[in-house]
Amino acid sequence: MGGYTTIAFDVKDNVATIKLDRQEAANAVNLELAKDLLHVALQCDESSEVRAVVITGTGSVFSVGGDLKSFAEQGSDLPIHLKEVTTYLHAAMSRFTRMDAPVIAAVNGVAAGAGMSMAIAADLVIAAESSRFTMAYTRVGLTPDGSASYFLPRIVGLKRALELTLTNRVLSAQEAYELGIATHIVPDTEVLTQAHMMAAKLAHGPRTAFGAAKRLLHSGWNQTLETQMENEAQTLAKMAQTREGIEGIKAFLEKRPPNFKR
Repeated sequence: MGGYTTIAFDVKDNVATIKLDRQEAANAVNLELAKDLLHVALQCDESSEVRAVVITGTGSVFSVGGDLKSFAEQGSDLPIHLKEVTTYLHAAMSRFTRMDAPVIAAVNGVAAGAGMSMAIAADLVIAAESSRFTMAYTRVGLTPDGSASYFLPRIVGLKRALELTLTNRVLSAQEAYELGIATHIVPDTEVLTQAHMMAAKLAHGPRTAFGAAKRLLHSGWNQTLETQMENEAQTLAKMAQTREGIEGIKAFLEKRPPNFKR
């Protein structure tokens, strides 16, 4: 589906599964993968069939981050190349963050550099017990991309984000959970199964309300209390007029499960 070359993509029962599929390069992000991520993010965002998204890695690695080998091949064109890669990657991360469908990262192994960035940008992170997280950027003389400098301080606090970025300390799944980076830890053999179970549950939920709630929570960082509460009031009033809002209230009063997929 989609004609992608660096990812595997399918949609089943309203759940889209995106598998980073550069196993020969530990699912590292090159220009082609960045382009595929943007295109698949747009496809998920625009498809009414997609009500939840799962992102995972092929093989035993989520993603080791940027493809340093391909970067080294660019010679003097590397700065231009990196700006092109990040143009696509960043547009993809923005679209995943702002789309209505909840996004779940099923971290099946190492998530380093841009791989960690992709994981922490997801709405929920289900981590395999053996998974590891590391910023990795400054270890090779580079700086964060893929939204890490936005999300990491908001998740773990500024000082902890600085420590993780400057030291490149490798976090176990348990440490990532304790810091709020991972939301669930599951056995290695169950990471994708558990992610799909959660996605299936969310796929039955109010997709439009999920998206509006996501955007409210993200916008709150940059607003005053009064402005954010006004945003809440405006969004709440708007949602009450939607089919989902009407169905949710009616189902509650009738003491039955709501049917948001209708």
